[in-house]
Amino acid sequence: MLEGKCHCGEAGWTLKDMPESVTVCNCTICRRYGVLWAYGYIGDDIHSIGKTKTYRRKDDGAIDFHFCTKCGCVTHYVKTAIEAGGRHRTAVNVRMTDPALILDLPIVQFDGLETFEDLPRDGRKVSDVWF
Repeated sequence: MLEGKCHCGEAGWTLKDMPESVTVCNCTICRRYGVLWAYGYIGDDIHSIGKTKTYRRKDDGAIDFHFCTKCGCVTHYVKTAIEAGGRHRTAVNVRMTDPALILDLPIVQFDGLETFEDLPRDGRKVSDVWF
């Protein structure tokens, strides 16, 4: 299990299994947040902890970004659309976990700005971008 907490420790998440990779996105919001995402389903393999507020994207309202009400750190997002089985696709911000646990995970670059597709992998790992 992987766990993440915000700066003040009041909000966070748990992820049932270690992800195989993490995603960095260049969309208009993710590049501002500077997050690294790992995916799952809220209430299934991802559980949120503590009190959060949400921000819904203005463009299509497809994602609710959750952040700590005290320190403001982005904890996770939840897609607003319900998928098969009544689940909501979710991503947790793995920058909130112990870096040593994820340093060797490969990074997937997602072009959320133009093509909405994964870019070719370049071999970078979390340790290459986490100083």
